[in-house]
Formats: sequence, C-alpha cells, structure tokens
Amino acid sequence: MTRPQRWTTAVLDVEADGGLAVVQGDQGFLLDTNGALFPRSWLRALDLPVQSEHGIGYFDGEPVYLLVLQHSVAVEGCAWQGLRQFMLEGDFAVFQMLGYAAQVATWAREHRFCGACGRATVQIAGERAMYCEHDNLRLYPRISPSMIVLVTRGDEVLLARSPRFVSGMYSALAGFVEPGESAEDCVHREVMEEVQVRIKNLKYMGSQCWPFPHSMMLGFHAQYDGGDIVPQVDEIEDARWFHIDDLPPLPANRSIARYLIEAYLAERSGAPEPVLPG
Repeated sequence: MTRPQRWTTAVLDVEADGGLAVVQGDQGFLLDTNGALFPRSWLRALDLPVQSEHGIGYFDGEPVYLLVLQHSVAVEGCAWQGLRQFMLEGDFAVFQMLGYAAQVATWAREHRFCGACGRATVQIAGERAMYCEHDNLRLYPRISPSMIVLVTRGDEVLLARSPRFVSGMYSALAGFVEPGESAEDCVHREVMEEVQVRIKNLKYMGSQCWPFPHSMMLGFHAQYDGGDIVPQVDEIEDARWFHIDDLPPLPANRSIARYLIEAYLAERSGAPEPVLPG
C-alpha cells in the first residue's frame, strides 16, 4: 500500500483564516524547538516585516502559507537556519516543503516588478503567477533544467570536484541545459566541456528538485567511450577515475548525485537499488 504524501503543493487563498506558516528571510527559515511550521495567527501578531504572503500547500493535511520577509529579524525563542541544513538532517518531507517555499520566495522577490516596463506586478488569485497589467504579462516561477551524469568504466567511476565544493568532496558531472538543447545533448556537451571525455549508452535514472535556487536536476548514467580526462579550466579543480572500493568523500545522502553513485555501486555488487529521495 502506498503511503500518502505528507507534503502536497497547492495555491491557497491568503485571505483565508487559520493554517500554519513558514517564514523565509535572507538568513534562511525561521524555526524553534518544534520545527519550521508556526501557527499563522501567532506570526501575524509579531508584526514581522512581511514583503509578501503566499498559500503554498498542505502538510499532513494542514494548510501552509509562506511569509516572505524584507529581511530576517530576531524572534524570541527562535533561530534562522539555511535550506541546505534542512536537507542534510531531519524530516525529508519538511525539506521538500521548504524547498518549494524557497523557490516561491525567490520568484516573489525577483518579480515584484515587470521586467519589460518596470511597473509593479500583482499576484493572480488562484494561480502561481505575477501579472503586469500594462504589458498583459504573466510571470511564473523560474525552473532551470540541468543534468547530472555518472560516467562509469567497469569498476571505476568518473568523479570531479568544483572549486566551490567543500574540501575533499567529489561528485558526478553536472551542468545547465542550453536553449534549444535536449537533456541528452546537454549531457554529451557538458561531459566533453568539463573533462574532454566521450560517452555512450546514456540512461535516464530520475529527477530531483534542487532548490538552490531553482534547478530541476535530470539524472543520467553513461558509459565511457574514449578520451583522456582534461579538466575544464576555472570550472573543474580535479577529475579522475575512482575504483568503487576506494571512493573519496561524496555528496549528501539525500542528493541525486549520491543516488547515482549508490545505484551504480548496488548494480555492481548485486545489492538492492537505492530509492531516489523526493
């Protein structure tokens, strides 16, 4: 029997009373010892510097709203925590909810004004869209498709590290899809650009929302087809083949990057395939 999802998205009327809310500011999300969800009525009594409010869905059946602040403020008994920390620990359903909230907050901040004429926009009731009446233009949340691929060669996997990674960590190759490009074309192009390697037998493995700030990661597995590794200057600090029994520090367990690696390890060992979070 399939368990019901704890978090589901929805466009809720902000004029409705009651419900729970999450609060997002420039320091992350507000939380206390009970977590990141607060009674909406309690938050309203705090006189927070709210820039906008959005009805975003249901968590365990309860309506959830998002308060986007102009800036983070101190709240007695509470602290601020970044989205990545929620991903690394705690309830994954909470991270899914906050990941969606973070993307809505980014969209709300970046589309307060029309990009064509500069006039103020308004939220459209019942739809996740901002509207410019002057240009008759609807502005929706941005989603940036990107690919991530694990390239393998028998008992070896090709992993690389970016200068932006935490010290010592290696991951699969990744990059954004260009306009007019298929996801498969993107995989071939990015692998060639980043490490000068040819690949074959591309296989789609799954996708994951990556709200940092608004990516949709499309995961692939590919087999090595030729070429010597030549790391891309300024993008790839190091890239090399690792034996599956001697791997470096890897990405977080809940990431699609880690899933691609674990899935291949399971395939080689005959172990059950892991489940892709989210």
